Amino acid sequence: MRTLATTLFSFWLIAGGPAVAEQATVKGASPMLKSDDVRAVAPALEKYAHDVVLGDLWKRPGLSPRDRSIVTVAALVARDQTVELPYYLGLALDNGLKPAEISEIITHLAFYSGWANAMDAIPAMRDVLESRNVGADQLPPASGPQLPLDEATEKQRATRVGEQFGQITPSLVQYTTDVLFRDLWLRPGLAPRDRSLVTVSALVATGQVAQITYHLNRAMDNGLTREEAGEVLGHLAFYAGWPNAFSAAPVVKDVIEKRR
Repeated sequence: MRTLATTLFSFWLIAGGPAVAEQATVKGASPMLKSDDVRAVAPALEKYAHDVVLGDLWKRPGLSPRDRSIVTVAALVARDQTVELPYYLGLALDNGLKPAEISEIITHLAFYSGWANAMDAIPAMRDVLESRNVGADQLPPASGPQLPLDEATEKQRATRVGEQFGQITPSLVQYTTDVLFRDLWLRPGLAPRDRSLVTVSALVATGQVAQITYHLNRAMDNGLTREEAGEVLGHLAFYAGWPNAFSAAPVVKDVIEKRR
């Protein structure tokens, strides 16, 4: 995966001329491989990077560059692929994500991909923020005012989960209600649609198919369109692998068809 990322960075410079070169000079980016180095080892990989990933995937209109950055960063953090993070975090900032939003993405993923994966992303994010002179005033506070809670919907969710698992794992039920849905999901530093996009991307990227139905429905309730949901799968095929994308495809298809 590191080879793909650095290859993309190289081709960005080669293929786009001065304007693209300027965009590709991402502060905090990891060193890039030269295209000659990649070609000497894997000429087909060089071709796919240039023709498919750069030439098509990131240019497709189904997701905005900002959304593609959300999906990519979520996948890399969820899969603990931190070598690529400096470049893609810088690109995310260039694509319109605010430092506070990326901070919230990492925090959110601690719950949906594991504490250690989120912690592993901290050094890369710290270096990118330092390279861009981003201060603490541009990061979200540890606590503060929250978004309004849909009491009726949350009560239904909590009741259902409590009935299913309360006798088996009361701690999981309690933390799910108190920490996730009555705290984390109400933090205003990341819009509900973006938070859902992060969650769905992480679930697909890590093969957590059983959880996709609930969270994709929630994402679409929060504004993600069915076309965007389909593009997420196509994008993640490159960043999480074809098997993960195709394992999620029947679930995504079922959710979309049932919502028509």
